Amino acid sequence: MNTLSLCASREPRHSPPWLKTFTLVLGLAAFDASSGAEPSVTVAANHPNVVSYWNDIANRTVLVPSTTNTTAEEQRPSYQTDLATVHVAIYDAVSAIDGRYKPFAIQPKAPSAGASMDAAASAAAYGVLQALFPNRSTQFQSAYDSRMATIPDGDAKARGLALGSEVAAGVVALRANDGRSVALTPYVSGTAAGQFRSVGPNPFNRQVPFIKPFSLTRLDQFRPPPPPAPGSAAYATAVEETRSLGGAISAIRTPEQWEIARFHSELPASFVARNLGRFASSTADAVDAARLMAFLYVVHADTIGACFEAKYHYAAWRPVSAITLAGIGGKDAMQIDATWTPLLPTPNHPEYPAAHSCTSGGLGEALLRYYGTRNVSYVWDSKATGTTRTYVNTDALDDESQIARIAGGMHFRYATVAGVELGKQVAQWVAAHHFGRRD
Repeated sequence: MNTLSLCASREPRHSPPWLKTFTLVLGLAAFDASSGAEPSVTVAANHPNVVSYWNDIANRTVLVPSTTNTTAEEQRPSYQTDLATVHVAIYDAVSAIDGRYKPFAIQPKAPSAGASMDAAASAAAYGVLQALFPNRSTQFQSAYDSRMATIPDGDAKARGLALGSEVAAGVVALRANDGRSVALTPYVSGTAAGQFRSVGPNPFNRQVPFIKPFSLTRLDQFRPPPPPAPGSAAYATAVEETRSLGGAISAIRTPEQWEIARFHSELPASFVARNLGRFASSTADAVDAARLMAFLYVVHADTIGACFEAKYHYAAWRPVSAITLAGIGGKDAMQIDATWTPLLPTPNHPEYPAAHSCTSGGLGEALLRYYGTRNVSYVWDSKATGTTRTYVNTDALDDESQIARIAGGMHFRYATVAGVELGKQVAQWVAAHHFGRRD
């Protein structure tokens, strides 16, 4: 898949006047947009391979911690960061053997000719996981031994193990002291109109803005413009939409919107990680799977980092505060409803931009860049509802995530729009700078 350009302007859907129009930049693949006939891709998770094997191991590690508290030997998991680290190592290991694509971070010196890709990918993933989570070495050893038993002994296996181990060591060194262990003082909520009210002194993901990005030069690189101020017409419109649609009692919310809100209410870490794993087994080709998963997770990690950087920079209040406390400072008093409650529980972190929309925007744009078409069909499932939903193009999840968070009462429209656009910008940047063909 060549690195080609895809240049076109896209006006954000539901775009308020304060949000910029963004331009698509260099990507991983391209289609002839002028022809009007885009190819279609259906993602089917039915090709288990070495990448999906280690993705499953990593997911079980990150999402089910083996220790209650962080120890000196083992930092607290950060699923998007840890999964990105694992997949970058796998990609650099197999791409060094394959030779078609540029490394993301590490070009190993170990001989690649004749090396086993399965052994290299396994050694890379195993080495990263052992370094990130040494307290769980028994789990990894068992998984590693099981995989090694499927690879014939010999020079190819030995070469693959040496190469993968070298890549793992390089990636671990590159990500050392990544910022997640930053010491933070107790959070103090604001008291003015528009300022975030935290439930307790430790709102969620406060450390994320301090974790160094994988691809971005800095996490505020694509920080969105400020949200509309309380008292403005744009703010009043957004508040009224969420108040009417996202309350525990709503006269206008449809059964479909209720179902969408619940579907997306699963804990984001398990929801996103499990469903991204479907792409790992979407092809039997280990290099293609490694490239796709590394791309998706680098985009996701940097998108979440950028999203939470903006969240804590603006520290905007949630709908439950905006609606029940309306009138503070003499603004928006007509919108007060002291008894209003959201349909679903509100996450304890600032409102703007919306993290679910940041994620969906990054994923949709990454899939567009990778496959070279908007017509990418894939299925996700939710433990919250026990159901699956099918998305038939790269914008479908964007649209649905916005409905989910507004109908759930957790977000305003301007936050979901800004989140989608932020995610797209991150994906565009990553596609322009990484995972292309070697010269």
